[in-house]
Amino acid sequence: MTTATKSKTGKMENSEFHEFFVDELKDIYWAENHLVKALPKMKKAATSPELAAAFDKHTAETQIHIETLEKAFALLGQKPVAKKCEAMAGLLEEAKSIMEDTEKGTMIRDAGLILAAQKVEHYEIATYGTLRAFAANMGHTDVEALLSQTLENEKATDIALTTLAETTINEAAVAE
Repeated sequence: MTTATKSKTGKMENSEFHEFFVDELKDIYWAENHLVKALPKMKKAATSPELAAAFDKHTAETQIHIETLEKAFALLGQKPVAKKCEAMAGLLEEAKSIMEDTEKGTMIRDAGLILAAQKVEHYEIATYGTLRAFAANMGHTDVEALLSQTLENEKATDIALTTLAETTINEAAVAE
């Protein structure tokens, strides 16, 4: 087991935990890069203009999340490299399945798309929350701040999806 070493800046580096942290950043980097490609497909599959707009907005935000992760890698002196995220791959496969298994032009499909999107959001919230805590514990306050911004954005997206589901989509899906 390696002992945690602190550089002159007080940041933990060259430790097993730091390597684990960077590896998990690579994982979420893969996840965000694949999500940004999946969201336009979800937008196209959406029935309601409000849900399509929400997916459009989230696509733009996800691009910012990718750029934020690239900044975090740079702050850590790392090259932004993606490592396949099995969790996101599964969640995106499930979203694809929902699109295939629901009828085009229905609110049932929209309810399913929101379900899939919120599963993704909850995964991202868990990941960014934990990575933020890791960064804080290692003294990477600059990276912690970046991850906090993304975490708050993911939480806001989840709330927006919940509001959309509860105010229009779910009720309309039940009526179909």
